[in-house]
Amino acid sequence: MPEQQSELVQGTLEMLVLKTLALQPMHGYGIALRIEQISDGVFRVNPGSLFPALSRMERAGRIKADWRATENNRKAKYYLLTDRGRKALKSETASWERQLGAINKILEA
Repeated sequence: MPEQQSELVQGTLEMLVLKTLALQPMHGYGIALRIEQISDGVFRVNPGSLFPALSRMERAGRIKADWRATENNRKAKYYLLTDRGRKALKSETASWERQLGAINKILEA
């Protein structure tokens, strides 16, 4: 039985996208699908949130995009991680792990 669907915590979408793109370049639908699959359906990324986030990350130089053919031979914008994006992922992951540690301490108190 799948876990209950959950809202993404503010500020985590970009980190999850960066992590997903660290695995391989993907188009927007593929990114959303991968996040949903890896989270066992807990996180479903709304296109209304995903595409503005991709645009912000592209403007910030964390990702870049190019047009490629999909598995279905259609054109899609594929996103890939830049060096700046890899550094951001490392920093955001460390910050998130610190926060999780602190939350766990509070919950266990």
